[in-house]
Amino acid sequence: MIQRRTLLQSGAAVAFGAPALVGFAQQTVTLKFHTFMSPQSNVWKNMHQAWMEKVTKESEGRIKFEPYPAMQLGGSPVQLFDQAKDGVADIIWTLPGLTAGRFPRIEVFELPFIMNNAEATSRAFWEYTQTMAADEFRGVKPLALQVHGPGMFHTRSKIIKTADDLKGMKLRGPTRQVTKMLGYLGAAPVGMPLPQIPDALSKGVIDGCVIPWEVVPAVKVHELAPNHSEFDPAGGALYTTTFIMAMNQAKYDSMPADLKAIIDKNSGMETSAWLGQVQQGGDTPGREAAVKRGNNIYTIPASDAQEFRRKARLVEVEWVKDMDRRGFKGEELLKTAKDLIAKYGKK
Repeated sequence: MIQRRTLLQSGAAVAFGAPALVGFAQQTVTLKFHTFMSPQSNVWKNMHQAWMEKVTKESEGRIKFEPYPAMQLGGSPVQLFDQAKDGVADIIWTLPGLTAGRFPRIEVFELPFIMNNAEATSRAFWEYTQTMAADEFRGVKPLALQVHGPGMFHTRSKIIKTADDLKGMKLRGPTRQVTKMLGYLGAAPVGMPLPQIPDALSKGVIDGCVIPWEVVPAVKVHELAPNHSEFDPAGGALYTTTFIMAMNQAKYDSMPADLKAIIDKNSGMETSAWLGQVQQGGDTPGREAAVKRGNNIYTIPASDAQEFRRKARLVEVEWVKDMDRRGFKGEELLKTAKDLIAKYGKK
C-alpha cells in the first residue's frame, strides 16, 4: 500500500510538474541594449535596431530588448564598457578607444592608413582579437568587433588639401592613436566623444574633426563644417576606429541553452563583417547630405597622400615600441593585423 501511494504521488508530481518544465523551456529574456549613438543615426537604425529585430525574430520573441540609445540609461560613453562588465546594461556598443590605453593591442587597427574596407577589416579585427588579444576584453562576452569606413577631415573655415594645411588647427580625434596621428600631422588634437562634436564646432572649441561620411548627418557636421577632405582610395584610408558590441557575461551565462545559441548565431566574425559593411554603406548617403548643401568636397590625390602617410608613420613606430615595453611583440602584432586585413581584403 505504501509502495502504491508512493508511485501515485510520483506520477502526480510528474503530471503537475510537466507544465512547469514546459514553461521553463519557453523562458523569455529581456536585454537592455545601451549605446551613445542617437536614435536618428544610421548606426542605431540600420545596425543596432536591425540586429535586435533579427535576434527577436529568430528567437520567436523569446529574446526581447529594451533599447537605450543616446546614453538613456545614464553615464557617459566612456563608461559603456564597464556598464556591460558590471551589469548596468546587458549589451553595449562602444569604442574601446574611449578609454585611452586600456585595450592597447587592438589599437593596431586604428593606426594610420592600415584599413582597406570596413567589412574586410572587421573580419580581420575579429580573428586578430581571438588569436592575439583575447584577454583584452575579459569580463564581458564580445559579440562583434568592427570598424567604420575611411575616416576623413571636416573643417569649419579652411579646406584641407595638403598635410601643411593642418598646422595649428584644432581637430577632434576619437581615440588615442588618431589624436596622436593628428598631432604628428601638425594639428592641435582634441580628444572628445562623438556627441560633443556639434557643440564644440558651433562654439569654435574645435576647427574641425575627423569622422567617416556615415556619421556626418547624425551630428550635423555638414551644417557646421562645410569643408570636407576625403582621400582617393588609391592613396589609402586615413584611419578607422574600432568598435565592440559586448554582453554582460553573467547575463549570457544565465540564459537557456537554446537562447544562448541564438545569441551565438548572431555573434562572431560574420556579424562583425555585417556591421562593418552596413556602417560603411552609410558613407554614400552621408556624403550626399553634404553635396545637397553645396558644401566643398576635395579629394586628396594618391600623390599628395604620401606626405600624410610619411608623417603619420611615426604613430605606427611609436605603437610598436609601446607594445614592446608592455611585454608584447609589437612587430609581430602589427604584421599579423596587416596580413589579416590583406587576406580578407582579397575576398
